[in-house]
Amino acid sequence: MKKSKFVTAIAAVGVSAVLLSGCSAGSGDSDEKVTLDFWSWAPGTQEMVDTWNAANPNIQVKYTDAGGGKDSSAKLLTASRAGNAPDIAAVEYPTLPSLIVADVPLDITDLVSDVTDKYDEGTLSQTTFDGHIYGLPQDIGPMAFFYRSDLLAQWGIPVPTTWAEFATAAAAVRAADPTAYLASLPADQWAFYAGVANQAGSKWWSVEDGTWTVGIADDASLKVADFFQGLVEADLISTDPILTPEWNAKANSGTMLSWPGGLWAPGVIEGVAPDTIGKWSMSNFPEWTAGDPSVAYQGGSANIVTKDSDHPEQAAEFISWLNASEEGADLLLTVQNAYPAAISGQETAKSSAPPALMPQQTDFYELAATISSNAIPVTWGPNVNVAESAFTDELNKAITAGTSWRDAFTAVQKIVVADMKKSGFEITNK
Repeated sequence: MKKSKFVTAIAAVGVSAVLLSGCSAGSGDSDEKVTLDFWSWAPGTQEMVDTWNAANPNIQVKYTDAGGGKDSSAKLLTASRAGNAPDIAAVEYPTLPSLIVADVPLDITDLVSDVTDKYDEGTLSQTTFDGHIYGLPQDIGPMAFFYRSDLLAQWGIPVPTTWAEFATAAAAVRAADPTAYLASLPADQWAFYAGVANQAGSKWWSVEDGTWTVGIADDASLKVADFFQGLVEADLISTDPILTPEWNAKANSGTMLSWPGGLWAPGVIEGVAPDTIGKWSMSNFPEWTAGDPSVAYQGGSANIVTKDSDHPEQAAEFISWLNASEEGADLLLTVQNAYPAAISGQETAKSSAPPALMPQQTDFYELAATISSNAIPVTWGPNVNVAESAFTDELNKAITAGTSWRDAFTAVQKIVVADMKKSGFEITNK
């Protein structure tokens, strides 16, 4: 059934008085003893919850490991439709818009107004839609460049600071060792391509007053498609899948020399290439325009208060402590080994030891804070799942057939726009 414009506006951006009044409803006497159900998946969460519970006898939190990422969001949607969602849930940033459409989270703008200054604008934008806040950021993954500093130094290859230099470095690696590649950027890494397009000035989704615009095939994105297709056609980068046994072996052997990705990458690389500890370093993400340090996000999660919660004020109090207080942000860093979204946690990180993968890079968290401060605000769309699937399929076809990546990006845009129109969204694209 097609949504009316009024219903679409409510679902997409939550601007109606219905949602606003729902989230501001009182939860009873402040001395009331309540128990909040909390779904998440990150390791160490129970320890953080225990810290809260010990100090807050009237607001106890019961933690459930709901599995990560898409599985958790699917369970949350099912529970919400049945009217028994938890009070609080962790969600990945790209999945939040679809949950807003499904009326799962509350608009908590008024409930968290006292902690919004704890975040950079770009970070808070990931949970903000048309000026309304639907969650508090917990951890973030602004994009950085992770590379085999030992091999680049051995071969006299400068660390690339721009994408043009990245192409030059990629060619130099191939010349130094014909079995090696600087990077592999396959079609299923759609979040990487979304990030570099955002960095180049594209907005794959934007929304204003309940009306959406899709930019997957805008000029900036098509230039990105041309650039990376050129690298592939020149055999300067690989498009083989990453984090497979084959990719892991190459990372261990020194024939896969970098991973442009989120700040969480060192822990992953350490796990799959343990023989290379001490041989990797991090630098700023390559820039499209020299001197412009803007960078996109890849990964991270937030905590929402669901519409099923009988205690939204207490739930908001808990997630404010968990994510925006100095104590909570410090625990996030030390217990979960995640990069905190809150500025205070990033400041604490500066005095922390670097990730085990690169113990020699003592300025890791100083650099991470600088990278984070240059992160670009981003809006994810309500049908990210459709976009991800279509992008992987269309770009794989183009890579296999040797056809235009531009055409693949354009095909993805058409699929995403058609899906949004079918679902009843107001959309500017023809």
